[in-house]
Parts: sequence; C-alpha cells; structure tokens
Amino acid sequence: MELVPSKLLLIKVDMEEVMVAPQVSSIVEIRELLIDHVGHRCCWGSRPARTWKIEKVEDCNVYAGTLDTFIEERETIRETQPYLGGSIDGKDKGPELGIWELDLKSQFPVIFIPHHESRAIIPHSESIEKCCGGRGDIVCPKCNANQEPGFYKKNQMAKCSACYGRGLIAHKDGSDSICLTCQGSGSLLTHKVAVVKWKTLSTRKVSATSGAASVPDDVFHRAKGVQLCNTQAYQCSPAFFADSFFLNQFSSEVIADRAHVPLTARVISERHTISVVPVTRVTMAHRTRLFSFYIIGFSREVYLKDYYPSRFCWGLCPCLEWLKL
Repeated sequence: MELVPSKLLLIKVDMEEVMVAPQVSSIVEIRELLIDHVGHRCCWGSRPARTWKIEKVEDCNVYAGTLDTFIEERETIRETQPYLGGSIDGKDKGPELGIWELDLKSQFPVIFIPHHESRAIIPHSESIEKCCGGRGDIVCPKCNANQEPGFYKKNQMAKCSACYGRGLIAHKDGSDSICLTCQGSGSLLTHKVAVVKWKTLSTRKVSATSGAASVPDDVFHRAKGVQLCNTQAYQCSPAFFADSFFLNQFSSEVIADRAHVPLTARVISERHTISVVPVTRVTMAHRTRLFSFYIIGFSREVYLKDYYPSRFCWGLCPCLEWLKL
C-alpha cells in the first residue's frame, strides 16, 4: 500500500508539544473517500475517482479562531387589550420596576445558546386609558366633527342624513359601528412588557495557506480539528502560545474583531477558541485534464469547490444541479 508523504505538525501549547497528524495515510484511502463522496451524488460518474491518477497530495493545515460573546438584551414594549372591568396592577400597588430590576433567573437559558427569547409583564405598570372610539361608537364627521370622540350628547344633534341625527356613524339597519380596539367598552387596559433576548454573537476567523484559500471559512469551522486553546471569561484576552508568534498574533486578531454589543444589552460571558484543522489537498490528473479536492478535518469531509470532470445533469433528477448552469 502506497503511503502518502506527509509531515507531522508540532505545536507547543502551555509548554507541551501537540502533534497534529495527517488525517489520511494512503493513496487507497484517499481514492475511497472520493468514491464515497461521488457516490452520494446522483449525477456524478465515478470513473474519474476510480481511474484518474493522483498527481499530488499536499498538507495545508488551517487555523480556525472564534470569539463567542453571550449577551442579554432587554427592551420595553406596550401592549393593550380591551378593559372589561376588575382590579388592575397599577402604581398604587407599588413602584414600577425598571427593566433591569426584573429577576429573570428562572428563565435564564443555557449559556452560549444561539438565541432564546422570553417575555414578562413589568409589575405595577398597568393603567386604564380611554379608547379613541369611546363607548365603541364612532362620531359622525359631518355633524359632530368638533366633539371629542366617544362623547355624544343626546338631543344636541340635528337630523343628519349620514347619522340619522344621532351624531354617530350608523349602518342602514340602525346599528352603530363597534370599535374593534376596545370591543365597545370604551376603555383599554395597557401594560408594559419586558422583551428579553439572550443570544450569542460570534466572531469567526480563519488563517489558511494559499493551497486551501478557495475553501469557504464555514467548512473549516464546521470540521473537527485539534483545539489549541479554550478560554472563558467575562471579557476574553488574547491567548498566549510559547514559541509561536503567529498563533499569538492570530488570537489577537480574533479578539480585535469582537462583535458589536447593542446599547440595550449587557455581556454575560465570552468564550475564545483556536483550533488547527488538518487539510489535505489532492490533485488528480488524466492526460491534460486536472481537478483538485480537499479532505478536511478528522471527520475527513471531502470538499470540491466547482469542477468535477464527470457530471451529467439534465434537469430530470432531484439534485437541482442544473439550476446552477
């Protein structure tokens, strides 16, 4: 079995050397990975994967850095509903709490969750307001234009063809229009609601050699590699690597790109990681034709950017590759 010529990558972390071995060890293994990848695509032929010569195998390991900032954001909105009677929780029951005074520990989610939202009525924020439709009646703009909506004085309106002398908009069957907002009660119950959002703001950065520069960054962040550092603090600072100026600089660049935190939010915690992802670039050849693909991470994901020499899609299958033509 022919072995792939490859180098071991040694990285010193906290005074200890970490060895990153290549994720493939033989030409046969490389070919099997490509054949399996092609086999999951209904319009791709396997002949190039089976028969083309493996011209070159290169290691081009990639560094992936992340900074996750977990924040809590709070804002206040007003909600209204028809007031149908009963007691309310107003300022006479106690002082209205500020939005950051609310105790929401019971609703706190798992830290670094992508997104979670909760709502809570602010205590002692209820009040009663008069609806613009008053009793649920809508005043006639023709003969009652100067009256405040909702206050119709009987026997003071002249006969009007629009309202039949009642000062109110009326249907031909004699029924008055009902206000949909207050459902005819004439009053609205309003209260303040705290909308609380927990979310993770992520900064992601990749340092790749020219051999792997054509691969999207999210492929490397998704891949499984060797984690070189994982720190968590209220505010993370750059990591320190002995004898590695490059990694120190890379960590500083990730921290410097920290995501913007809205003024209505506060930071709960941050998490900073740096990983090295093994990447193998394989070039295959047949006569004058070439194509390359990548084997990424210890999960050995195969990635082809665009070109594969044996693709036959005429729009008659579910792969939808023909839409990209």
